[in-house]
Amino acid sequence: MTDDDVPDFWRGLGLPGLIDIHVHFYPERMLRKVWQYFDDVFWTITYRGTDEQRVDHLKALGVKVFPALSYAHKPGMAAGLNDWALSFASTHPGCLPSATFYPEPGVLDYVEKALHEGAKIFKVHVQVGGYDPRDELLDGVWGLLAEAGIPIVTHAGSGPLPGDHTGPGPLAEVLKRHPRLAAVVAHMGTPEYEPFLELAERFERVRLDTTMAFTDFVEGFAPYPAKLLDRVKDLGMAGKIVLGTDYPNIPYSYAHQLEVLVRLDFGDDWLRAVCWHNAFSFLGSFLRHEPVP
Repeated sequence: MTDDDVPDFWRGLGLPGLIDIHVHFYPERMLRKVWQYFDDVFWTITYRGTDEQRVDHLKALGVKVFPALSYAHKPGMAAGLNDWALSFASTHPGCLPSATFYPEPGVLDYVEKALHEGAKIFKVHVQVGGYDPRDELLDGVWGLLAEAGIPIVTHAGSGPLPGDHTGPGPLAEVLKRHPRLAAVVAHMGTPEYEPFLELAERFERVRLDTTMAFTDFVEGFAPYPAKLLDRVKDLGMAGKIVLGTDYPNIPYSYAHQLEVLVRLDFGDDWLRAVCWHNAFSFLGSFLRHEPVP
């Protein structure tokens, strides 16, 4: 499959397009630093160009709904990132208003501000941020977002590099305090696949996103255990798995993420659920327009 084939893929499933829960756009200065880090440490990014070129490519692929995820790695960053991301969404139809947070004094105030200004999805990155999600400064934030039902794309797994607070344990403790939290575990929890799968089975609002999982690239160093695949199929049909890609920060084509989901051979109903219906079921009320189901 190539990117040119993607529209035929979703049309063949009878879908109106794709909902991708894990897409990144950043302020220019942060963008350059993130890309340089990937180039130096991990892999060469496939999709460069300007913001507008990358948005246009999403449109050409048929991605109807996507966020502009960013994340803070030190105090004093998050509020400014939120202002940028909310402004970006206001000028790009289909972009979910996005926000982030960091454990620091005033965090609850600027999260409340972001919600008041329309934020519909949050992103946190435990490994890059280097913080403990159980930090008492965040307890009110988790509670607020749980009450609001706002999804939080949460990079809590230890891939591609472990951190002091990565892995399922810290997030599991947050969920014990806030069992209604709508956490979306990024990357299917790579590489701690089974314990994160168990969190999605245990907690009503916990979901997994497919970002980079099952791709030839990740299978080369953190293969998804075959023994878990029946549970992955069941969770997808139960609304608990959603499409994510990490676009544009990937070392292969967008189409490859879809190709490997097809390769799982779970059937068209599963693909329809993961690529559209599961995300639409919990994002639909947040959308500024109503895509055709």
